[in-house]
Amino acid sequence: MDNRAIDQSNEDGMESFNKLDTMTEVLEELKERGYKYDFNLTSHAIEFFEDGKPLTLSPEEFEIVDVYRFEGPTNPSDMAILYAIESKTGLKGTLVDAYGVYADSLSHEMIKKLDTRHLSVRNDQSK
Repeated sequence: MDNRAIDQSNEDGMESFNKLDTMTEVLEELKERGYKYDFNLTSHAIEFFEDGKPLTLSPEEFEIVDVYRFEGPTNPSDMAILYAIESKTGLKGTLVDAYGVYADSLSHEMIKKLDTRHLSVRNDQSK
């Protein structure tokens, strides 16, 4: 999937329009910034593994720090969203999700937490 996004802010929160071409590049940049965990969705929480053991964070235990939206260059239905997430205890990781795929199986609290309408989403520039 050759998805593209634009990174539109710098550390001061000001727009810098520093182009990041693919989801892989965005994930690598986030990893360099300390987002080392690979989060997965469950119906009531996000899950990750540490030392081979599954751990979960409920919606009240984490914040969405950044959101990147990707759309396939040839197929608009080929969409994904990347969340940069930080827990209240400082754990940082990412969550990649296809738009709307899992929404029916999520709890009301998780749907509210993942609602990005109040956040500044970094939009795809592949068109």
